[in-house]
Amino acid sequence: MSPDLWMIASFLLLLLAGVPVAFSLGLAGAVGIVTGLSPDMLATLGTNTYNSIAKYPLIAIPLFILTGLVFERAGVAARLVRFAQALIGPRHGGLALVAVLVCLIMGGMSGSGPADAAAVAMVMLPSMTRAGYPKPFSATLIAASASTAILIPPSVALILYSIVVPGVDLRALFAAGLFPGVLAGLALLLPAFWLSRHHGWEAPDDVERPLLGESFRQAIPALFAPVLILGGLRSGLFTPTEAAVAAVAYGVVVGLFLTRELDWRELWRLFGEAATISGVVMLIIALAGIFAWAGTMLGTFRHLAEWLIALSDNGAVLLMLIMIAVLLAGMLLDAISIYLILMPILIPVMEHFAWNPVWFGILLAMNIAIGQFTPPVAVNLMVTTEVAGIRLEQTLGWALVFVVAMAAALLAVALFPPIALWLPGVLGYNL
Repeated sequence: MSPDLWMIASFLLLLLAGVPVAFSLGLAGAVGIVTGLSPDMLATLGTNTYNSIAKYPLIAIPLFILTGLVFERAGVAARLVRFAQALIGPRHGGLALVAVLVCLIMGGMSGSGPADAAAVAMVMLPSMTRAGYPKPFSATLIAASASTAILIPPSVALILYSIVVPGVDLRALFAAGLFPGVLAGLALLLPAFWLSRHHGWEAPDDVERPLLGESFRQAIPALFAPVLILGGLRSGLFTPTEAAVAAVAYGVVVGLFLTRELDWRELWRLFGEAATISGVVMLIIALAGIFAWAGTMLGTFRHLAEWLIALSDNGAVLLMLIMIAVLLAGMLLDAISIYLILMPILIPVMEHFAWNPVWFGILLAMNIAIGQFTPPVAVNLMVTTEVAGIRLEQTLGWALVFVVAMAAALLAVALFPPIALWLPGVLGYNL
């Protein structure tokens, strides 16, 4: 068996055996080095792991993770929910609309789907249950809506994509994700609204409407967070990495002095929690460096890319096959692992068909977002079902409804690239 096959087979076998993705990547890379290069080359393991994470833009990832945790604990979600309820008012499907809207806004603060799913579910699920929504439906809707955080800037996944794909402007990616993210939210809202009316969930007198002025005043700190992050990026006041620092600082000020739902003890605990989550992410990135280096030296990625290109001369057909493969991967793996594993293979394919890398990155992100609420893994859905106290399998039917809805949004962006590319083009970013 060739070294290529040894490396790929060992990676798949390790995953099937339940070995964590990070160690599967590292061990499979080591197998490739031993079988295809030389055991002496194992001396490069330390250098490769260090080089994988010694990149300045990666600093933004732990900072945005901390931002999401701080805003989640600062009571921001509850204030956004009250403001959205005051805007929309009690009506059939009103709380479903509130859930989607709040998830979109929260995505503009943290860039993390599971964090948004947890924050919104804690606030929304009791209200939706009292209004007559079934818990499996509510949990699935919130999980699906929170997956748009991978598209709405700032997105941790898009930060990593800009690092993995050379020459891609992160600001262009952030701008390109905005309209597809909103489109995905609308695509989820349409079936949710129809189902609410069809089943008679949430009669107009089931939910009390908060006062608009008071709820808006309380929501101002939360609403200003995306303005600070995106406005600072657009004005050139700070880089994406500096934007992450500004977001953390602003979140701390909001939590400690405005909402006053954070204290110094809780903040110190959040630092530790963010460090733990970031450590897992950075470990995946570091050990994936071994896999990437071995695959490059052996020509594994080039061979796989050539095999993909040989499948079809039609770019549309091959794009569809890639999207299906990424969707299946998204049902089992997290976004960071997918980018690190697949991008070395997909970059030559993207260049062969002259696909715009910004547009292609948004398509991948939309696909991975679908995977975040599609069983069997469905990280967002695991969070919301835990909050709701229900089993994951109870949500399967509702999940399929929202998968079809978001797949329609994905198809729209695939067929009409200007949905993603118009805004970064207008803003003058490099495409």
